[in-house]
Amino acid sequence: MELFSEIYNCYYQVLRHLLLNRDAMTMRDIRAQIIEEGFEESMLSIIPKLESGAWNLFTKNGELYLSKLSTSFFEPLSDLEKSYLKALLSDSRIGLFLERGQLDALNDMLASVEPLWKQEQFYYYDRFSDGDPYKDETYWQNFRILLQAQKNRQYVDIDYNAPGGKRVHHYYMPARLEYSVKNDKFRVLALKQTGNQKMRLEILNISRIKSVRLTEKTFSSSVSLNTLIRDSYYKEPLRLRIVNERNALERAMLHFANYEKNTVKIDEKTYECLIYYNQNMETELLIEVLSFGPMLTVLGNERFLGLLKERLERQMRIL
Repeated sequence: MELFSEIYNCYYQVLRHLLLNRDAMTMRDIRAQIIEEGFEESMLSIIPKLESGAWNLFTKNGELYLSKLSTSFFEPLSDLEKSYLKALLSDSRIGLFLERGQLDALNDMLASVEPLWKQEQFYYYDRFSDGDPYKDETYWQNFRILLQAQKNRQYVDIDYNAPGGKRVHHYYMPARLEYSVKNDKFRVLALKQTGNQKMRLEILNISRIKSVRLTEKTFSSSVSLNTLIRDSYYKEPLRLRIVNERNALERAMLHFANYEKNTVKIDEKTYECLIYYNQNMETELLIEVLSFGPMLTVLGNERFLGLLKERLERQMRIL
């Protein structure tokens, strides 16, 4: 297992919780926890290494697995982790999730630490240059209010500049905040009550929000956000074939991490990945597929294949 490169990755978080469990577990228990805290495809990487003993983390007694960590286990921060945290603090996006005082306190604690990297060392060649203004005070305040409302299931009063110049003023319940790597923008998945008392899911770019105000009204409905999102998907998912050379499977899982997907192993080197999406995600997903590389092949659906061919033909005409 890599020492640090994925220490805050989903795999490490899942394994950490498994290792801190003081009760013996069956492989069925382990699988259930991996699915609950990670992704279905996480089992493709984790389970074989646990069963084979490649990750020597558990003592096996018949069908039971027991963590090798002692009850006195303590995990202090290493110099490398401190350096990593100092680098994260230099990213303007992290300040959106912290109060000003928290950010100042963390910077003071790590004042003598050299960051593991600096932001100016990175050049993003495959994303748009008009990202969100993360250091803008109005943007920060709007983001913090949306984050609070999402956690407390509160409705907010939003004044919004929609594409095309249309001004929208409505009450929404922020259900989820998402970040688009390609656009370098945050968006909010918000629930809006329609005239027939049903809930409709809308996606709002946070940079287009002119003002947002908390209300006293809370969301008490049993409506499932995941159900609304799934109901918006096309009937046929995008079907990809991944040839696992040059670490292609792991790169694909990271590349498409923000989409709901299901990945199955076909043979020793080949995997099939189904990605579920709707019209709002389509253009961005198309760009991400085109940017991935030759280890990935689009098998369907017909709609996506048609859009893919149109875009490639348009690029060929430009050349």
